[in-house]
Amino acid sequence: MHSLVLSLETALIATFFVLAAGLPLSYLFARFSFKGKIIMETLFSLPLILPPSVVGYILLLLLGKDGLGRLGIQWIFTWKAAVLAAAIVAFPLFFRTAKAAFENLDVSIIDAARLDGSPINIFWKVSVPLAKHGIIAAVMLAFLRAMGEFGATLMIAGNIPGATQTAPLAIYDHVLLGDEKSALILSLFLTLFSFVLLTISSIFLKRSG
Repeated sequence: MHSLVLSLETALIATFFVLAAGLPLSYLFARFSFKGKIIMETLFSLPLILPPSVVGYILLLLLGKDGLGRLGIQWIFTWKAAVLAAAIVAFPLFFRTAKAAFENLDVSIIDAARLDGSPINIFWKVSVPLAKHGIIAAVMLAFLRAMGEFGATLMIAGNIPGATQTAPLAIYDHVLLGDEKSALILSLFLTLFSFVLLTISSIFLKRSG
């Protein structure tokens, strides 16, 4: 139960940070053109296709004693590292889905809103409400990806029972120890939970066009 609770907490916190950073960025990349845009989009999407162990190793270099560890930031093998790993791998799914939602908006409505509103008001009061179904779907997909994170989490947070052991890591441990029953229960729960949320996100994606 602790691993499930930790997974939910980690995924919720990671999704919050993904939403805070990804919402304005997805809008910016959907509505404006600028130099280096394609390169930056590619960088944002890299964690989606890179092996999780590679993502974890890069984070390990950044957070280790030769990186941010020099500044006194000790996140390695803590729940904060688990949140960071989950947020990094979940960000591309949110970014690409939310960006598509903003790209599908009727340009004429946005142009009409520019006559009476500031860019910030247009973003919050026009664009976000119109793209809400796609944004909700993006949040759900990011949350599910954060819940299922394994490789990068193992690299920088470790597999410490009661501290950093999320549900995917617990399943791994149970299989190694021959506890097939516990592994099966956790696997079935995550599968059912993911199926339900993925179905709901698909409904929202369909509504967003």
